[in-house]
Amino acid sequence: MATDNKKIKVVLAQPRGFCAGVERAIDIVERALEKYGAPVYVRHEIVHNKYVVETLRARGAIFVEEIDEIPTGAVTVFSAHGVARKVETGALERDLDVIDATCPLVTKVHKEGRRYAEKGYDIVLIGHIGHPEVEGTLGQIAGPVHVISEPEDVAGLDVADPERVAFVTQTTLSVNDTKDVIAALKERFPNIVGPDTRDICYATQNRQTAVIAMAKQVDLLLVVGAHNSSNSNRLREIGENFGIPSYLIEDARMFDPAWLDGVETIGLTAGASAPETLVQDTISRLKQHCDVTVDLLDGVEENVHFKLPKELADTPRPKDALEAWAVSSA
Repeated sequence: MATDNKKIKVVLAQPRGFCAGVERAIDIVERALEKYGAPVYVRHEIVHNKYVVETLRARGAIFVEEIDEIPTGAVTVFSAHGVARKVETGALERDLDVIDATCPLVTKVHKEGRRYAEKGYDIVLIGHIGHPEVEGTLGQIAGPVHVISEPEDVAGLDVADPERVAFVTQTTLSVNDTKDVIAALKERFPNIVGPDTRDICYATQNRQTAVIAMAKQVDLLLVVGAHNSSNSNRLREIGENFGIPSYLIEDARMFDPAWLDGVETIGLTAGASAPETLVQDTISRLKQHCDVTVDLLDGVEENVHFKLPKELADTPRPKDALEAWAVSSA
């Protein structure tokens, strides 16, 4: 029930929230708990979202940062971001029963990088140093890899042979995020090779395209997502670039009613690791302060699904686990 008569229109982005890689990673942890029982150990946060991590922790998942924190022989899940080969080796040495939840699109980047390295190329990885996906990719490629994130970084690259340079990209960056860096690379290294732009993560691109369309018709942008989520931060930055107040909130409790001053239309989206229930909780919070109507933005309907690892393919997902991510009754 609204506390006043202020009317607000909420425009919901489409698509938003979970991508196929995130859905698969969460599904893997839930099915592993169903098949093997608790505890199941997860190396790093399975995805960058506190709500998801805490929900899985309550079901029996134990999250660790290093392999040596896991008891010998325990069931272990690698996160959606991927891991370095030294982590895989460490898991073998500890006889861990590993289930790999690395997003297939991240695995594709690993394979591309190794293929270029085997041909003697210097590899440029477009991404953010310190991000778990970048750390994993660096540790998967046996050869010289240079991490850059801005066009200005290209001038400082020191490669063995300017005629043998290749690039790969962090999957949480879109075509728009990488195009200027790629253009600068091609200007300096005309023979550089790399993946087709169609290999960029579909989910990142689709969510950014939706926010760009939405930003033209709203007064305020709310992005539901974790503060350590690269793709969620980028959605907020896009809103700021359009000159509208834009906030990244982990859940409805972070919403400040003062943001509503002078606002008639709110754009609402969610990063690729944020469940829909948090979006609906945010709408419920708005309804406590305003008379809210909700419109769905025209956009891409995603129907991408990735196969589960063979050891879990025949294990059903627990019913109560499905309910944890369902849309709330708001």
